[in-house]
Amino acid sequence: MANVKCSIPKGTRDFLPVEMVRRNYIFDTIRSVFRLYGFEPIETPSLENLSTLMGKYGEEGDKLLFKVLNSGDFMEGVDFGQDYHKVAPQICDRGLRYDLTVPFARFVVQHRDQITFPFRRYQLQPVWRADRPQKGRYREFYQCDADMIGSTSMLNELELVQMINEVFRRLSIGVVVKINNRKVLAGIAELIGAPDKLVDITVAIDKLDKIGLDNVRAELAERGLTEAQIEALNPVFELDGDARQKLERLRELFSTIEIGLKGVDEMTELFDLIELFNLGCDVELDLTLARGLNYYTGAIFEVKAKDVQIGSICGGGRYDNLTGIFGMPDVSGVGISFGADRIYDVLTELDLFPQDLGQSARVLFVNFGPEEQKHCLRCAYRLREAGIPVLIYPDASKMKKQMDYANRKGIPYVAFVGESEMRDGTVTLKNMADGTQQTLTVDAMIDLLR
Repeated sequence: MANVKCSIPKGTRDFLPVEMVRRNYIFDTIRSVFRLYGFEPIETPSLENLSTLMGKYGEEGDKLLFKVLNSGDFMEGVDFGQDYHKVAPQICDRGLRYDLTVPFARFVVQHRDQITFPFRRYQLQPVWRADRPQKGRYREFYQCDADMIGSTSMLNELELVQMINEVFRRLSIGVVVKINNRKVLAGIAELIGAPDKLVDITVAIDKLDKIGLDNVRAELAERGLTEAQIEALNPVFELDGDARQKLERLRELFSTIEIGLKGVDEMTELFDLIELFNLGCDVELDLTLARGLNYYTGAIFEVKAKDVQIGSICGGGRYDNLTGIFGMPDVSGVGISFGADRIYDVLTELDLFPQDLGQSARVLFVNFGPEEQKHCLRCAYRLREAGIPVLIYPDASKMKKQMDYANRKGIPYVAFVGESEMRDGTVTLKNMADGTQQTLTVDAMIDLLR
């Protein structure tokens, strides 16, 4: 048999134990905040029917969907001379989920009789996108979502901002929370005389941080906006001041534009609520924030790390009728998604992971032979009952080999049990940091290691 090159697909990663411990630290932190705000856990399948996914993320999103070929003779009767987008639905009827929000909308409709509205759910699962891999952008990555569905109250948006603040406070990451409203963007599109170009405007504006203002203007022109319409966007790009000043200026600009005024009212209410709390994170109104997903209809959020050049590490927004696509109209929802993989990169770059996260055990028992091993097993059993992680070296190898193992694993204590310790019912414990040793009873050892 020929040798097979050991590799994995681009945009995916293996995770070593130390990396998994750090990832679980992130997941546990986010999960604990979700539970603090009364969210309940669910899971959905990695595969969804393609009809569930297609058309929900915009033209660019549809292109990034991983489509799964049908089983059997899927090529029979298919004209492969057609455009790919016409061929794909004929040979693929399932796809890997692109995000957790659309599957959640499907879940709500499918299980409407088994959940209580307003319904709060959280979900920590992987998603897949056929994107070009680069720093902070992977083809397989985890999202950590929290959504509230069945309520239009702006208190929901407030609590999402509070949750963002709490998660990043616990992780010690300084962030800026950027907020906008799709109704404001719709008002801007109407203001410049291009209400039918809202999607084109939002898709282009959403790339502002990545490609710069000049390239955004060039893309708007490619998407059919006139030079006058593009120039009419300048007051929006150039609007300055705090959130309240920007909203008052927008109220003047939208004096006859109903949808724009509705967006201003919603943002005014939200920022009034935010001002009631002394949040540690910065919160700002960013009128260039668009978030390219088509299903957003109200408030939209994006979170950037202050001290690391990386894309959004959290985002979300309000969607008024996503469940309507699946036959359950007029059910409004709002949610956020934490990007665990980018958060990991931020914590790594800033060296913010707790130093003891990589410890597989608090103590290693050195193995001197069969009789000593029996005594170590009894001691280890007592320690584990007390909740202290313990390892016993499996073989009676040379002392140097066992001590090197403890050092490489970062185990802070090594325990020795010889003839005298077995006779006295004690353990000699060595602190690997300073080299000090003491002989203790198992009870005293438990008190120390706790």
